[in-house]
Amino acid sequence: MRFVGDQLVALLVAVSFAAGLNLYATVATLGILAHFGVLTLPGSLHLLQSWWVIGAGTALFAVEFFADKIPGFDLIWNALHTFIRVPAAALLAYQATSSLSPLQQMAAAAAGGAIALVAHSGKTAARAAVTASPEPFSNIALSTGGEALSISLTWLATKHPYLAASIAALLIVITILLVRWVWRSLRSLLRRGRQAIAEAL
Repeated sequence: MRFVGDQLVALLVAVSFAAGLNLYATVATLGILAHFGVLTLPGSLHLLQSWWVIGAGTALFAVEFFADKIPGFDLIWNALHTFIRVPAAALLAYQATSSLSPLQQMAAAAAGGAIALVAHSGKTAARAAVTASPEPFSNIALSTGGEALSISLTWLATKHPYLAASIAALLIVITILLVRWVWRSLRSLLRRGRQAIAEAL
């Protein structure tokens, strides 16, 4: 399937959100789908369907699969990936729109990076909210859910781009609300901590 016009925009919205959750799973999924002819990638992204790229993406996904399920370490891992997922999503969007004008490519890259940042921030905020929990199951469930969502959203975008983009748009709104809630909760917790220290002194 070849994507043009609004279909391409819808695809990029969904894929950018998926990349913000798990870049390696998204790249590997795109590569596998393209390699087996499920979708036609733009010429500038043909490298993704190489077995070398698919293999690297799959290997890194395997590493992240375990690293993202270790309470505490998952926060460090996700913080470091702020500098990987967001630029990579922007680059994917830029390369995918190689047939457009340079200005349109830059706009696509900015949008792709921004969408990935929202998804990444939501994932990090959710993990920060449950990391304090003594049991490991909530961390594992959130991590596995994010991986499943990244892969399924990427696949859905290749079959039904408008539906995938609609789901991504809804998730963007939910994510923004979640990040605001976590941020306010942390501020409230810090404020109560400062008050308790002041009263003790």
